Amino acid sequence: MNKTDRLLAIVLELQRKGRRRAEDLAETFETSKRTIYRDILALCEAGVPVVSVPGQGYSLMKGYFLPPLSFTTEEATMLLLGGNFMAKNFDAQYRAAAESAVRKIEGVLPETLRADVQYLQSNIRFIGPITAPDAKEHETLQQLRRALLDRNTIRFRYHTRHRSDEQSAPQTREADPYGLAYIMSAWHLTAYCHLRQDIRNFRLDRIEELELLTRTFTRPANVNFGQSERDQQRTMTARVLFDSEIARWVRESRSYYVTAEEETADGLLVTLKVRQEREILQWLLSWGSHVKILEPASLRELLAEETRRMLQNYQIENNLTK
Repeated sequence: MNKTDRLLAIVLELQRKGRRRAEDLAETFETSKRTIYRDILALCEAGVPVVSVPGQGYSLMKGYFLPPLSFTTEEATMLLLGGNFMAKNFDAQYRAAAESAVRKIEGVLPETLRADVQYLQSNIRFIGPITAPDAKEHETLQQLRRALLDRNTIRFRYHTRHRSDEQSAPQTREADPYGLAYIMSAWHLTAYCHLRQDIRNFRLDRIEELELLTRTFTRPANVNFGQSERDQQRTMTARVLFDSEIARWVRESRSYYVTAEEETADGLLVTLKVRQEREILQWLLSWGSHVKILEPASLRELLAEETRRMLQNYQIENNLTK
């Protein structure tokens, strides 16, 4: 980054963050504190009102700002989410360019708009390949983004997959939405469920009749949206051994629940963390006889029972054709 670009970037950084120390700026722009001191002096000589407070850092004089770009909340959110996604998934050159673009966009946003954008930005995640939502899911996402911003409690009917036949009908739930995550080709909502009195994850494609209530909520200060919350709910450990000949394909189509992989003399040893066995049952069945469950015994029994039922279906079919 040349000096002119860095001077503009420093102004945008101060406008975005409010106050930054010389060491913070040096780390952000990968330069020395001495260079930052010279840059601040150059900005002051150019008429930029930089305020220096010993021990606290630099800030811009109140009321000074660069002309803001005219972004709506939706436009700015998409630009920043896209910039963050590129920064995490491309090479170093494009990562640096994306991070710089994000800082510039955040720096020129009005303060009120910036707060809304940053809240959405910190509570939406992308994990896995992205596919375009259908019309119904698109409408649901719009409603949920609004509920996230306005802290509206929501009401909806939800289809739960792993339940008995008697409980298969969808339930009406009320929940306080905390965040959205795109995981393995599906959108998920993290929310406080009033029925379960706990934080739960809901797949958007299982939600029907979504309604934003007038009732609002206050999000607890100790709730952090991210991987750690999902990890806390996954307390069951599964260890599975795959034949060496399919190890490459297992890695290519790895389950979201995989936490570790290890090459052994007997094959690829995979460790998974789940809330219940059925979350990985279909994935394990897809590998046929090339997979062996080492633990837990309950998962081994579940897979064996599912296999027996599959075999029974074909035995019945053979009997009918005789």
